[in-house]
Amino acid sequence: MSRVTAIIPARFGSTRFPGKPLHLIAGQSLIERVWRRCQACHHLARILIATDDPRILRAAHAFGADAILTSPDHPSGTDRLAEAAAHDPSATHFINVQGDEPTISPDLIDTLARRLASDPAIAMITAVHPLHDPAQQLDPNIVKAVLDRSGRALYFSRSPLPYPRQPQPDLPAYRHLGIYGYTRAFLHQFVAWPPSPLERCEGLEQLRALENGAAIHCVVTAHDSPGIDTPEQAAALEAQLLQAAALAP
Repeated sequence: MSRVTAIIPARFGSTRFPGKPLHLIAGQSLIERVWRRCQACHHLARILIATDDPRILRAAHAFGADAILTSPDHPSGTDRLAEAAAHDPSATHFINVQGDEPTISPDLIDTLARRLASDPAIAMITAVHPLHDPAQQLDPNIVKAVLDRSGRALYFSRSPLPYPRQPQPDLPAYRHLGIYGYTRAFLHQFVAWPPSPLERCEGLEQLRALENGAAIHCVVTAHDSPGIDTPEQAAALEAQLLQAAALAP
């Protein structure tokens, strides 16, 4: 029987935003907001915060989350996920929910969990969002994706993708959303592979799977959940939330 666990990796250190998971947005920490979005899901058997810092661990326990302390030396969130997976031996599948996306859609998490658990042909799954703004195609902070006819990823890049040498009006462009799902077996296979050349070049760990011949199934969604990477982005989200609360009946 399938059992899906969501793991939220939360690292204290950040070059652009130290202590980001504990930053308060409208009175609630960033990590708590992500956890509460997961709490609204219907297809998760467990939600686990995996952190490298005792301060985040204490804060998570204080707001009622299930949380564990993991090694501070993991090179990626997926590696932290693999360590955390050992704490839930009954789980068959895992969803990696980014700890800096406080507006992540519970429906999207549920969709990935349901698809992953119900289709034995899927070992890894992620999500993409239609990209309509030409300026975003040029932004290296926005990861682009191209898919095959079956909805599997062909490539991910920080560069414009596909390059519009001969623009095709009907050719869709996608922004990659940083949420992943794995079977237990594939998760352990993924972290056993060394970082790959394209992964190191682009700074995108999902390319490790593609370079090793794995298929990444992509769910196209209307939900967009931009991550919080800087204090300025956190302040902008806080302003939006406070404005929405003021307008609520």
